[in-house]
Amino acid sequence: MSLPLWERPIAIAEALVAKHTVKLAPEPAGEREGLVIVSHAVQSDAVQAQSGSASDSVTDVFASSRDSVDRSDPSATSPITLVTVGDSLTVGCGVASQSEGLTPSMAHALAAKVGRPVRWATHGKLGATMRRVRFRLLPEVTESPDLLVLCAGSNDLMARRSMKEWRADLTAAIDEAKALCPHVVVISSGQVYRSPALGRTLRKAILDMTDAQTAVSREICAAKQVTFVDMTHYDTGLTDAEFWADDDFHPSKRCYQLLANGVIEQSAPDLLDFAKQA
Repeated sequence: MSLPLWERPIAIAEALVAKHTVKLAPEPAGEREGLVIVSHAVQSDAVQAQSGSASDSVTDVFASSRDSVDRSDPSATSPITLVTVGDSLTVGCGVASQSEGLTPSMAHALAAKVGRPVRWATHGKLGATMRRVRFRLLPEVTESPDLLVLCAGSNDLMARRSMKEWRADLTAAIDEAKALCPHVVVISSGQVYRSPALGRTLRKAILDMTDAQTAVSREICAAKQVTFVDMTHYDTGLTDAEFWADDDFHPSKRCYQLLANGVIEQSAPDLLDFAKQA
């Protein structure tokens, strides 16, 4: 923590208050897997986008195909398989149903981007650290997906795990993920430092720790040749009231959609190449 000495007791006090006052949203009910089907119009737009001539944005295409989910449609051909593994973001804490969370939103954004159906699944746990991802959640993945996304880190920060521990756990998790899937994406910690449920000085301390963790993650991902997506400072354009769910700690439904679009957009060059190979 790089806070001035006089601010550190304040941050500690605010953390103790938060421990007893913040009521986290639970993991929402709903299926943790599904299939996104894209229309011929979306497929055409995706082909144009890859050639640089499409005018539709990802958000517009996403909205037009939002309801085109069918988990039983046997006519879906050659779907890309997307698996996310991680913390509360991967299981949609803050919204009413799993279908409104980050993973299915990413599936919609990816389907719109590449013009192919996407079969998605998520393995996550509220409060999961990268160590839990490594030892408990990654072993749940029995298939070999086309794209595997690791999403954790905020709980490591809240638990004050050291950067040495973070480096070891993220490195090992990436190695194990690459053994399951050649195309791995790592998403940075979210924007907990903005949470209205936390005190100002504590938020400042969390921002410092998040920036340090993000720098380490970027370095590790570069060395491991996996895609790193920095969502720590991603601007959704939402106000605080729009950004946060009712618990003031997890994203809202609209925020999940925009974050998912941001992940896919930041990964776009790699994803377009990957989609041709998958």
